[in-house]
Amino acid sequence: MKLKLLDLIIFAMLTFGNVIFGAAFYFRNKTSSQFTSGGGKLPAWVVGMSIFATFVSSISFLALPGKAYMSNWNALVFSFSIPVASFLAVKFFVPLYRQIGSISAYNYLEMRFGPWARIYASICYVFTQLMRTGAILLLLALPLNALFGWNIRTIIIVTGLAVTIYSMLGGIQAVIWTDAIQGIILITGAIVCALILMFSMPEGPGQVFRIAAANHKFDLGSFSLSLKDSTFWVVLIYGLFINLQNYGIDQNYVQRYMTTSTTREAKSSALFGSLLYIPVSFIFFFIGTELYAYYTALPAMLPAELKVAGAGDKVFPYFIVNGLPTGITGLLIASVFAAGMSTISTSINSTATIVLSDYYKRYFNKGADEKSSMKVLYSSSLLFGLLGTVVALTLVGVDSVLDAWWGLASVFSGGMLGLFLLGFLSKKVRNIDAAIGVVAGVLIIIWMSLSPLFFKHGILLHFKSPFHQNLTIVFGTIIISLIGFLSAKLFAAKKIISEN
Repeated sequence: MKLKLLDLIIFAMLTFGNVIFGAAFYFRNKTSSQFTSGGGKLPAWVVGMSIFATFVSSISFLALPGKAYMSNWNALVFSFSIPVASFLAVKFFVPLYRQIGSISAYNYLEMRFGPWARIYASICYVFTQLMRTGAILLLLALPLNALFGWNIRTIIIVTGLAVTIYSMLGGIQAVIWTDAIQGIILITGAIVCALILMFSMPEGPGQVFRIAAANHKFDLGSFSLSLKDSTFWVVLIYGLFINLQNYGIDQNYVQRYMTTSTTREAKSSALFGSLLYIPVSFIFFFIGTELYAYYTALPAMLPAELKVAGAGDKVFPYFIVNGLPTGITGLLIASVFAAGMSTISTSINSTATIVLSDYYKRYFNKGADEKSSMKVLYSSSLLFGLLGTVVALTLVGVDSVLDAWWGLASVFSGGMLGLFLLGFLSKKVRNIDAAIGVVAGVLIIIWMSLSPLFFKHGILLHFKSPFHQNLTIVFGTIIISLIGFLSAKLFAAKKIISEN
């Protein structure tokens, strides 16, 4: 399938226009503070749009409609937890980071538990972002290859280099401003697509709701208390923990809290960026439901190979190319790219910031001047972007490895959230208590994340986790916190007994 000339022009203008615009911020980065926090002078609404765009990857743009098309709106329950998680982040974490005044989210862990905690969390973060970058580059290339025949490795290399260039040259200002533009493109594309689908129904817009209701497409999932299935409660609890991790401790978001002039603006940007995802995710799910209704009413419009089980994720990309007017197709493809580029650029900039603040200035050059700091930021941005591209290239065609990498990402992120909560919720927990809790929690997370991959047959099935994989971060975080608290209580009790 080939894009028409107008679609290619629109796609190229929006995508490469963003790259050129972002690279132009090179001339505004005279200090490391401007590179990592924009000098703390960025508008709150732009920062909020950047938070939103960072949260939405190209995977969300394609996968959420696919989920709604294939099943129902169970996954939308994830969004219901966002108001609670974002309120807790705004209430407790944003003021904490602003008060500490460090651009690194992990400086707080060193203050509570010593250097080991900061090193552990920052290393976990860097590896998680490396995997995230590689996975998004790969998963961004796959549908474009299927739709247009473009070479997967070429897409990965071109996209990876383009995002790396403007992230490296423009710093956080380029990332945030391009994120804002990309977020607007993404929302516009989704709304336009939803409207076109709505008014393309043979019997008018109402037919969407009749077909969807008759086939239970608006259901939010079972309200059973089972922990094995993707029930309403499992998705809600998972969403609460993962969103608390995102908005409370993730460097991608914490760094943005430091780019506004005041704490009040940081809070408003965090709320705006997080809450904006709720209506946009609703649009994504509605698009999936519209696609189901559209191809139910017009079954001849859908090829036979897309009517088989498991092909639902390919229906939305097919409609983008074959069901949209010329020009709108280019807009939608640019939207998919925008979603992926915003997430990758954020990972590149935040990782470079961690390298500078948590390692270079901490252990190698405590009195680093601006010239050497900027060299570290430029070189680490380039290195991370290239490594992410290499990771994506090595994962081409190897789905099982991709699953394993995402499983390891759960190991890292779950451990970080539990450690943060342990330090934040109790002032009596010592270094040793935190270390014991982290070891116990990470072992649980490893078991829950990786046992489905390795314990598949025979007697090994008895060692497989019986819980839904979404609960990995929930159990891991709870175990880290619980074991840490119990360890502190136990040592305190022993101390009292020995003193008596």
